[in-house]
Amino acid sequence: MSFTDEEVERYARHLVLREVGGPGQQKLKAARVLIVGAGGLGSPAALYLAAAGVGTVLLADPDVVDRSNLQRQIIYAESDVGRPKAGSAADRLAALNPHIFVAGFEGAFDETTADKLVAGVDLVLDGTDDFATRMCVNAACVRHGRTLVSGAIGRWTGQVGVFQGQPCYQCLVPEIPPDAETCVAVGVVGALAGVVGSMMALEAIKLIVNAGESLAGRLMIYDALAAETRTVRVGADPDCPICGGKTP
Repeated sequence: MSFTDEEVERYARHLVLREVGGPGQQKLKAARVLIVGAGGLGSPAALYLAAAGVGTVLLADPDVVDRSNLQRQIIYAESDVGRPKAGSAADRLAALNPHIFVAGFEGAFDETTADKLVAGVDLVLDGTDDFATRMCVNAACVRHGRTLVSGAIGRWTGQVGVFQGQPCYQCLVPEIPPDAETCVAVGVVGALAGVVGSMMALEAIKLIVNAGESLAGRLMIYDALAAETRTVRVGADPDCPICGGKTP
């Protein structure tokens, strides 16, 4: 897989990195990534993956851009208010990097659409704030053997984890919390979305080029107010209805 002169210039800082180089950049160009949720986390993650040269970026989000999104969803502008997020975000990524393929899916993300979308990609990023959707994404990733990079934020705290087979996301969150709160209810500082979304993109890039140690089986928790980060192990639940008994 060759690069044009424009691509060589564009990816110059990657090409000189020992952990990426030409072979790693080719892996990025060949990679197919699905981002579920083009919101606070999906926005920076999508921008950085597109800028990095991920060859195919698919965006799934059924919502339209609301003015209150602009405080943290940096992929959108004032002129995008009222437009479907998936289409608007796809346009922004295509403008950022014309050397990649970008598409948006504006339908509901349910079990049927999840299987179709997840089966066609190599890696999935989930930045949604709805637990039912998170469970659906996780189940599809386990069914199709796809790695899941999951991120979440609220108030001043964020977390990122990588799930490959077992443990899966449902080992971490066995059931939808009865008191689950969204950013609409509790608020969130906008810059936190940029930090956690960028972490998600970084984990995705590491996984694609096989660089360093990923967060597979671990959860990184970031406390922005205390400026502290800690990483914990995620244990596999042998009774998990999604991945129990399955190996990575």
